[in-house]
Amino acid sequence: MDTVRKLLQVKGNVIYSISADSSVYEALEKLEDKNLGSLVVLEDNGKLDYARKVILKGRSSRETRVRDIMTEDPIFVTPETKIDECMKIMSDKNIRHLPVMDKDQLTGLISIGDIVKFIMNDKDYIIQNLEHFIVS
Repeated sequence: MDTVRKLLQVKGNVIYSISADSSVYEALEKLEDKNLGSLVVLEDNGKLDYARKVILKGRSSRETRVRDIMTEDPIFVTPETKIDECMKIMSDKNIRHLPVMDKDQLTGLISIGDIVKFIMNDKDYIIQNLEHFIVS
C-alpha cells in the first residue's frame, strides 16, 4: 500500500495555517477566502495545534481567539504512514484532516478527499495497465 509521502508528491504540500492568537473571525475569513475545511494552527514557537472546526458557542468571532476553540492534542501522521492506516484513523476518530509531521516539522496536511482521489487514480492506473496487458 502506498504511503502519505507518495500522496503528498502527487497532491503537493501547501499548508494553510493561522496563529493560535488570531481571532476566530480571521480564521473564518481565511477559510472562506481559500475555500478550506480546516486550518493548521501554529503557536508562536512553531508548535503544531489543529483547528478542525469552528464552533463559536455563543461567543463573538471577532473577540474569541482560535486557541479557545481549536482541537487539543491533534492526531497526526508521518510521511511513512500507509494510506489505509490514514483511512482507519480518520474513520475511527471521525476526522477529515490529518497534519503530516516529519520529525518535528510540519510537512503537509491531507484530507479524506485527498485520500479518496489518490486511491481512485491509483485504481484507474492499475486497470489501464491490466487492459493493456490483456490486449497485447
